[in-house]
Amino acid sequence: MAAPVAGFAAEDVNVYSYRQPYLIQPLIDAFSEETGIKVNVVFAKQGILERLEREGRNSPADVVLTVDIGRLDELASKDLSLAVDSETLNKNIPAEYRHPEGKWFGLTRRARVIYTSKDRVEEGEITRYEDLADNRWNDRVCTRSGKQDYNVALIASMIAHHGEAETEKWLRGLKDNLARKPQGGDRDQIRAIAEGVCDVAVGNSYYYGVMLSDPEQKGPAEAARLVFPNQDGRGTHVNLSGAAIAKHAPNRENAMAFLEFLSGEEAQQMYADLNYEYPVREGVTPASIVSEWGDFKADDLPLDEIAKYREAAVKMVDRVGYDN
Repeated sequence: MAAPVAGFAAEDVNVYSYRQPYLIQPLIDAFSEETGIKVNVVFAKQGILERLEREGRNSPADVVLTVDIGRLDELASKDLSLAVDSETLNKNIPAEYRHPEGKWFGLTRRARVIYTSKDRVEEGEITRYEDLADNRWNDRVCTRSGKQDYNVALIASMIAHHGEAETEKWLRGLKDNLARKPQGGDRDQIRAIAEGVCDVAVGNSYYYGVMLSDPEQKGPAEAARLVFPNQDGRGTHVNLSGAAIAKHAPNRENAMAFLEFLSGEEAQQMYADLNYEYPVREGVTPASIVSEWGDFKADDLPLDEIAKYREAAVKMVDRVGYDN
C-alpha cells in the first residue's frame, strides 16, 4: 500500500485491490481498450479497509477489488462502500451473489470442495461436509488454518444451516480427524494427498484448475479427485471474489462503468479462462479444464446471510482449539 496518492489522476478509475495484479491485468487492459479509461491500481495483501477508513473523504479510491465474503461484508458493515443501483449489474449478477442494497457485487465464484485420494478413497465414499467428522477419517484429513477466510466462511455456512451447537460438534469431530496440524494453503492440501500425508482435504476449486494446467504441479493434482459436497442436499458452499464502489469515490461514473464491464460477458469469460473460477453471470462457459468436472449444485443461501455468522465461526475455531 506504499503507492502515493498523488499517483492517482482524476477522470481515471482508481482501484484498491486484494487481487494479485497478474490475475486482473488482462481485464484492466480490455476495459481500457474498450472505454479509453485508464485504470490505476494499488495492490495489497492486507490493510485496504484500514486505509479507506484513515483516508475518509480524501480517499482517491473508486473501486475495491477483493476476495471472500468476509471482506466484502466488512466493506458494507463499516460503511466503506457506496450503495448503488445498476440495472446492468442486477441483470448480470444473481441476487444471492450481490449485496441487497448494492454495496458489493460478486464477480466470480469458487466452490469449497473436498479432495480425496484416487488410490486410497473410493469414489462416492465421502459426499458431504458433514462426513468430514465421521471417525472413519481419523488421522486422514488435511486442511489449512481454521481461521483462514475461506474456512471461516465454510464454518459460518454450517452454522447458518445447522446452528452453533451442531456445528461445534461437527468441528470438534473434524479436528479429531486431522492428520496434521492445520497449515499451508489450499494447494498444499492437494500435495499432502499426493504425498500420502492424508487421504481427504478441503480446498477451493480453482486451485485444482491452476495445478492441472501447470506441468510442474499437474502430477500432485492428478493424484486427487475433486468432490462437490452435498449434491443431494443444500449444495456446495461457494465463496466469491467481488467488487464495491468506494464510499467517497471521486470518479463514480468511471467506477460504475468498470464494475459493469467486469460483470459483462467478455470479462466473465476472461475470468473463467484465465483463473479457472466460475463466472457469476449465467450462460458463460467455464474453462475447458473446469467444464470437465461437470456441473454442480451450489448452495443458494445468500452470502450476506452466511457472513452474519463469521464472528461466531472464528470464536468457535478458538473454542475447539482447531489450530492447536
